[in-house]
Amino acid sequence: MENIVVIGNGMVGYKFCEKLIDEAGVDKYKITVFGEEPLPAYNRVKLSAYLDDHSIEDLTLAKEEWYEENNIDLILSDRVSVIDSENKKVKSYSGVEVGYDKLVIATGSAPFVPPINGIEKKGVFVYRTIQDLDDITEYAKYCKKAAVIGGGLLGLEAAKGLMDLGVETHVVEFANRLMPQQLDTTASKLLNDKLDELGLTCHLGKNTQLIEENEEGTVSNMIFSDESELQVDMIVVSAGIKPRDELAKQFKIEVGKRGGIVVNDHMETSVKDIYAIGECALHNSRIYGLVAPGYDMAAVAVKEILGKGAQYHGDEMMSTNLKLVGVQVASFGDAFGRNHECKSIEYHDKHSGIYKRINVTNDGRQLVGGILVGDTKDYNMLVQTVNNKIELTGSPEELIFGSRTVGGGGSKMGVSALPPEATICSCENVTKHDIEKAIADNELIDIKGIQSCTKAGSGCGGCKPMIQDVLDETLKSSGKVVKKVLCEHFAYSRAELYELVRENEIKTYDELIDKFGSTKQNHGCEICKPAVASILAGIWNEAILGQNIIQDTNDKYLANIQKGGTYSVIPRVPGGELSADKLAAIARIADKYNLYIKITGAQRIGLYGVELHQLPIVWEELIEAGMESGQAYGKALRAVKSCVGQTWCRYGMQDSTTMAIDIENRYKGLRTPHKIKMAVSGCARECAEAIGKDVGIIATEKGWNLYVGGNGGTSPAHAKLLASDIDTETCFKYIDRVYMYYVKTAEPLQRIAPWMQKLDGGIEYLKEVVIEDCLGLNAVFDKDMQKIVDSYKDEWSDAINDTEKRKTFAHFLNSDQSDPSIQFKDLRGQKVPKDWD
Repeated sequence: MENIVVIGNGMVGYKFCEKLIDEAGVDKYKITVFGEEPLPAYNRVKLSAYLDDHSIEDLTLAKEEWYEENNIDLILSDRVSVIDSENKKVKSYSGVEVGYDKLVIATGSAPFVPPINGIEKKGVFVYRTIQDLDDITEYAKYCKKAAVIGGGLLGLEAAKGLMDLGVETHVVEFANRLMPQQLDTTASKLLNDKLDELGLTCHLGKNTQLIEENEEGTVSNMIFSDESELQVDMIVVSAGIKPRDELAKQFKIEVGKRGGIVVNDHMETSVKDIYAIGECALHNSRIYGLVAPGYDMAAVAVKEILGKGAQYHGDEMMSTNLKLVGVQVASFGDAFGRNHECKSIEYHDKHSGIYKRINVTNDGRQLVGGILVGDTKDYNMLVQTVNNKIELTGSPEELIFGSRTVGGGGSKMGVSALPPEATICSCENVTKHDIEKAIADNELIDIKGIQSCTKAGSGCGGCKPMIQDVLDETLKSSGKVVKKVLCEHFAYSRAELYELVRENEIKTYDELIDKFGSTKQNHGCEICKPAVASILAGIWNEAILGQNIIQDTNDKYLANIQKGGTYSVIPRVPGGELSADKLAAIARIADKYNLYIKITGAQRIGLYGVELHQLPIVWEELIEAGMESGQAYGKALRAVKSCVGQTWCRYGMQDSTTMAIDIENRYKGLRTPHKIKMAVSGCARECAEAIGKDVGIIATEKGWNLYVGGNGGTSPAHAKLLASDIDTETCFKYIDRVYMYYVKTAEPLQRIAPWMQKLDGGIEYLKEVVIEDCLGLNAVFDKDMQKIVDSYKDEWSDAINDTEKRKTFAHFLNSDQSDPSIQFKDLRGQKVPKDWD
């Protein structure tokens, strides 16, 4: 039996062992694995998920029992210190000595820490291992403000982790744009704007020269080369990686001038019987910083050791897909169009925050790469189009606007257009054919089963939507029923979960997942947690602040976080109607707390620059003046825009202002799958722009015309006419039913427009449901909506009157003082956030 030693027990080292066992069985080789961490291999790609519940179970790739069962000696918390290639043995720091026939170096990479004066001070961390995250979590308990050095992919992941810990977060990037290796200037600017909206401040073109400490010996200040500075309590370095090649250098294995263990196409190093794979390996003068190339290297090394022969040719089509809270960013293929003779087609919707760039060959027949910001739903298919060189027969711009066609027949693009050899899961190198065969051979019906048989989707997880498409297509072709489930943690759709919650009177996420969720992975994810929060709020109408899970970041403080770490308060002004005393109260509050005032696009007055500890005070004074705060952040009714209508306008046909007031007061407590905007126009001149809203109402001589399905967020659409010349009571009845049908059946984070478009029959079918009662559910819809209306409570009053809830609105645990790091400047006589840049 030959001996194989693997140095490194990360994702790639583990994958090598797994593939060797799959190819050769457990009896041919004796495998010894050295890992310097105390834990078996875990999924480092999903490391940020660890901050949600600090559970290692969902990240673990294999438990220690797996190593034992497969004849693998796993040595943890120990590093190899000597490679004796002449005698073919290695020795560890603890004195363990093992001989080998083949040696595989899979030491991966280490965080690159820039040479900054003071970088060694207490309060500076790297973002790489479970231990790093444990240290960061513990230290963050005593911090209010942190900075991440590095605005690349890893840096933004680290920033997300800090935000999840409730720390005000700043990103410091040396380049003049975020994610400079993946995004162009336009995309980076849009990403920057979106992160600003989330409360993540980015400082670009900043070269950190010095990190200062306070009297307690912890970090307190960052000094930049332009002499500006940033006060912080904590710093996380995530500025890139460097290959772990120190063993190779020490024991005369060839390394590159800039680092990395030199390997050929067979993963062989300069020393016989020693291989290198993953991020420590330098192949064709390139270090790959993604897991998929590392897995491919592991597969090649296995075949070489088994004498089957294989070659690694590199990966030129590097793709990345980033999902922060509320931010979608992706790049794929030749994103900048540098390596092909090609032309770029760009679409930039500044209002919706969407940017799409595709690079196509000069003849328009091939897609070679692109960039997506704000809308990445087509990412997987676009990557497949590039990787499989699918010929484009329609206009290239259809790749951006939809109606895409491929192939000679011009069929609609989908998984059916992909060849069997198309790689669906690049992390595990699983093809479309592999998935189809696994479904057929094992009678699989869900992603969980596919993952178990093929491991597809077990890496970064970005391919799961495409795996679902392959599953659906395969089941349909075999005549089986396709069931759409919410995510891997629930074998139910959102609509089914809604009914389970209602029928079983479930009040918490934990109770729901315990009763109806997966038994193996019961911690939830970014899909099901906010979806369930929406369902619970939509049914029971309880204060969102009291829930263990929240729908989005802003729900934590019932206000929209703004640039500079402050919040906005938007007093509810139904119909835009405001008395003089209420207007005076708003002015008094703004003057008292030195707040920025602006009339919003929805006819409301916004008060900006409210600090966290001031929120309850501002709400209190608004309530005393007869007002309350409004939903300017949540997945709920934002506002009802209106014109002055019949009361003042000589063209007005109905009292649009009163109608708007009544509408806002009726639906202000409704929580929905996505935000809702409404408008009421007093005549066909449409001054309130009702047709551009989720639900719009336009006055006629006989009553009201009711429109549904406008706006649509990322896909602007005009609303469709649901009913004509109806009276006020009927109008409310139809709106009630539309909303309840939407709340019960929409997918997570789906606006009304795309929800309605997916209804079989669209607006005509919706008429049958809410007007003709074809489903026989109108009585239920009416009852459920009235229950929500009757149970409405002012969440902001609840927050200020509940002693425990009110304690959450503080910058510091034992003080109600302002945060000294929040700074402002003057702009046209009002204060605005100070520009660090």
